[in-house]
Amino acid sequence: MADAIQSVLAPLADLAVARGLTYAVVEESLKQAFVRSAQEAQLAQGLPAHRLVSRISAATGINRREVTRLTQSDPGAPSPAGASLVSQLFTRWISDRKLRVKGKPRVLPRLGDAPSFEALARSITQDVHPRTMLDELCRLDLARWDAETDTVSLIQDAFAPRGDLQRMVEFLGDNVGDHLHAAVENVIGDEPAHFEQAVFAQGLSADSVEEVRNLARKHWKALVTEAVPLLEQRIDEDAQSPEIATRRVRLGLFTYHQDSAQTEPETGSAGVVPRRLPSGK
Repeated sequence: MADAIQSVLAPLADLAVARGLTYAVVEESLKQAFVRSAQEAQLAQGLPAHRLVSRISAATGINRREVTRLTQSDPGAPSPAGASLVSQLFTRWISDRKLRVKGKPRVLPRLGDAPSFEALARSITQDVHPRTMLDELCRLDLARWDAETDTVSLIQDAFAPRGDLQRMVEFLGDNVGDHLHAAVENVIGDEPAHFEQAVFAQGLSADSVEEVRNLARKHWKALVTEAVPLLEQRIDEDAQSPEIATRRVRLGLFTYHQDSAQTEPETGSAGVVPRRLPSGK
């Protein structure tokens, strides 16, 4: 268990150090998370409110005075950031078959009837002017406007707004948070509740890794193209019964690569591709 915790905390420490967050700030957040988790567990068991502080202290090892302070100042668990209008526009552009040519996002005239950038923007919202949406896409280095032809084209195949650090950090928290929730619930639950699979391989060159990354990109594009229209359809249909439309879902795909010559070899055998595949007859 300690090794697993270290593996999870190491990249969080990297992020904190890189962005100037001190240990004291992170420690406060960790204590708050511990108290919140223990409180939710005790309330789920029907524990009376007047006994919460003692039980939370016993479960977390945090003294009662600190538990009282943290429960009284807790603003509640952060909610996942809703999809911005710009991200909705980007996702519609890369997933709508009417806006694709030979599998790639179509270059759109800036103005005019569909298919155009103006029509696409107005299909997302009537409250924000299309030019404002265009300016934001260009600021985030996601799209380019050609003034000579008055056309707009996407220059990224994924919504990764490099020009907006705050939004990138929000994505990190939402995506990694949900992924970790899925993995933890699968481990501590009676049976796996979430789909979470991975394959690991080592002994690869940089060119081989890039080939794998290209394969992942290819399948992600196909998945987005199929999943987004399905999700939009289900949202519209479930809106007819709002009392049952209370769930959310996050669907993701990732790759991670590292120079293993500078790290310890990964342990375990589940989902591991052997260094050399056995020859067969």
